[in-house]
Amino acid sequence: MEVGIGLPNTVPGTEGSALTEWASQADQAGFSALATIGRLVYPNYEELVALAAAAAVTSRIRLTTAVLLAPLYTNTALLAKQAASIDRLSGGRLVLGLGLGGREDDFTASGLTTAGRGRRFEEQVAEMKRIWSGDERGHAGAIGPAPARPGGPEIILGGGTEASFRRVARLGDGWMMGGGTPEMFAQGAAAVDNQWQEAGRPGKPRKLSLAYFALGPGARAHADSYLHDYYGWLGEFAGQIAAGAAVSADMVRGYVAAFAEAGCDELIFVPTTSGLDQVALLAEAVA
Repeated sequence: MEVGIGLPNTVPGTEGSALTEWASQADQAGFSALATIGRLVYPNYEELVALAAAAAVTSRIRLTTAVLLAPLYTNTALLAKQAASIDRLSGGRLVLGLGLGGREDDFTASGLTTAGRGRRFEEQVAEMKRIWSGDERGHAGAIGPAPARPGGPEIILGGGTEASFRRVARLGDGWMMGGGTPEMFAQGAAAVDNQWQEAGRPGKPRKLSLAYFALGPGARAHADSYLHDYYGWLGEFAGQIAAGAAVSADMVRGYVAAFAEAGCDELIFVPTTSGLDQVALLAEAVA
């Protein structure tokens, strides 16, 4: 199983210089991926902008949106162009993780409704694939640039419902669990594999999961402060999410072993603080 690290694009107060230095250190530390998480109504850096900055200071690490809330990007052609641009500029390192989004305020702020978002989402993915394949749209031809990977970046879809699993089988290259236990992951992964086989897809989908972490002095306080704020809209459930954060090297290693046993292909540890020491501490924990 590969181990990636999140970019602290959603940690309030993170300066641009810290974001790019984090990305550079993560690239050098050997992590498989550098990932963003998505939200609109929050003081975070937008994911594609953050990954474009990361692309400029890295050369090896995959750049993953985990996940970008696609229905909020109503201009699908522009989203396809932005994704292809990052993919091309980074030498084919973009992994486009996409999800529906579940916060009403994100949709309200966008002048959108959550109703029908699943249908719109599927139309978006299909449209982006057509654009990346070179479908001509005007007198100048296709919408470019052409992605580095033929047919476009790898697409990983989020979600934990049967409809989500069927969507992965029809439209995605893999599935991502946004958070939860290794047992929950194993159940979701089995459901995805089943839908994949029923759809007659060759091979197997790539399966990823996220896990929050903070290490070193004040780790528990950092995790609690950030996660209670970020998930405050969930009420008491925010406390359960915070309690599950890995706040010691032993917890990190335990999650790595458990998710590997559950069939995870890549586990991405998402930071709850943007202190640059976190990159080295996590690298040491998983070494």
